[in-house]
Amino acid sequence: MLRVVLAQPRGFCAGVERAIEIVERALRKYGPPIYVRHEIVHNRHVVEDLRRRGAVFVDDLAEIPPGAMTVFSAHGVARRVEEMARERALPVIDATCPLVAKVHNEGRRYAGQGREVVLVGHAGHAEVEGTIGQIDGIVHLVQTVADVAALTPGTPERMAYITQTTLSVDDTRHIIAALKQRFPGIVGPDVRDICYATQNRQQAVRELAEAVDVILVVGSRNSSNSNRLCEIGSDLGTPSYLIDDAEALRPEWFIGARRVGLTAGASAPETLVQGVIDGLRRFAEVEVASLPGVAEDVRFRFPAEVAEVA
Repeated sequence: MLRVVLAQPRGFCAGVERAIEIVERALRKYGPPIYVRHEIVHNRHVVEDLRRRGAVFVDDLAEIPPGAMTVFSAHGVARRVEEMARERALPVIDATCPLVAKVHNEGRRYAGQGREVVLVGHAGHAEVEGTIGQIDGIVHLVQTVADVAALTPGTPERMAYITQTTLSVDDTRHIIAALKQRFPGIVGPDVRDICYATQNRQQAVRELAEAVDVILVVGSRNSSNSNRLCEIGSDLGTPSYLIDDAEALRPEWFIGARRVGLTAGASAPETLVQGVIDGLRRFAEVEVASLPGVAEDVRFRFPAEVAEVA
């Protein structure tokens, strides 16, 4: 008997649900094709499903025909991308997560105060590139405490920090502490501004690690928050594996295991979680249980262009 313990919460957050539904509503209202700059969210199955329904994912706005309906992904875009869309007369629906947009606003506010902005985040991540491109002023990207020590700001007495939304309080704590030690006058957002979904899912994995022998994290390799969930499980001493779906399951992971923890990154749909449970039944009889956890009821408004679409 294999006992499968589900983390709570897991899977889609409100920002991801909103972004996917924006594309679905746009397809219903305007008809295919709908062009989406970058993956709407970082999950291969979600992207492939929307592609089958008429969404076209592009890396560059130059790939979009003039006048074609365009959606910006949940990760947000730089101002130059917004300007390029206007120059090409592309009608745009902005699916940027409201929590990401809040970070953009904070960064612009700090820069408007004459401060140099430190962004705590992962280099090359779509959200980080969009955030940097939304701020008129100096932005320093730091990923580690060592990066803080290497900073050479022009105005060290006028500093501020913001963080990538898919990092939790625990992910950023040491870096922010280092920033405050080096720049005592630095200002930044309250910890309550950290993405609730990231924090909740990471806490759920910590609790899961204490209750199981193996952890499975459903999510794509390019999903920052999914990778972090897997890292947390491993750091706590529980063998943890990041998988796209049930096809990635390996029987050797479960030798000697009686309890398997199962969670999903914020961009992974629940159907994949259920598929993994079915996949585990290839190896043993399965009993499913859930840990108690935070019940999320966050909902975000839809852009005006699709707000009334059923």
